[in-house]
Amino acid sequence: MLMFKKVIILFLICSFISTISHASSIQFQEGDSGKDITEIQVKLKEQGYYLKKIDGKFTDETTKAVINFQKGKKLKSDGIVDAHTYWALVGKPLLGNDDSRVSKVVNITDTALKLVGVPYKWGGVTSKGFDCSGLIWYVFDKNAVHLPRTADMQYLAGKTIMRGTLQEGDLVFFTTYEPGASHNGIYLGKGKFVHASFSKGVMVSSLADSYWKTRYIGARRIV
Repeated sequence: MLMFKKVIILFLICSFISTISHASSIQFQEGDSGKDITEIQVKLKEQGYYLKKIDGKFTDETTKAVINFQKGKKLKSDGIVDAHTYWALVGKPLLGNDDSRVSKVVNITDTALKLVGVPYKWGGVTSKGFDCSGLIWYVFDKNAVHLPRTADMQYLAGKTIMRGTLQEGDLVFFTTYEPGASHNGIYLGKGKFVHASFSKGVMVSSLADSYWKTRYIGARRIV
């Protein structure tokens, strides 16, 4: 009986760690909005950290409240509600901004990864061949998200994301053959991104590679 209880406890601990690990790349931050932000504001207000109107918008006032909460709980005080802050504040695992967003991001990255190996083709927007922005346009279009066709115009879509807060599904941009956003890819997490390379076609690369590291210029969140 004692051994059985130990097994159950170990299982619960492993399940908790697995849930936190799965959610580690999902987070809420300034600029986000929706029912999850409303819930965060309610919890912050209940504990005396948030004194403004609850409106479901992650403004600078919400950021300040989150930072004060994090300091009180001895968490990383960056104003971003990651899995650990969410658990401490709300008391349940963080599963994403909402189920539909998480599902869409997974579908986007899965669609892109299934195209690895497709050759590069200047102006290409089909599975027979892609250029960098053509791949982005195709993948998002397949998931009912419509973007401009070229990298420089895609760089104006969505909202600006700092490199330290990149999430799966974000677009990462580089300056290559001409100034400005002339190459892009889809971030996969853990420093990796999928893109259509001129030399190797659709492939997965690392932001830490010396070539991409020196040419990185920014990121945008579309979904």
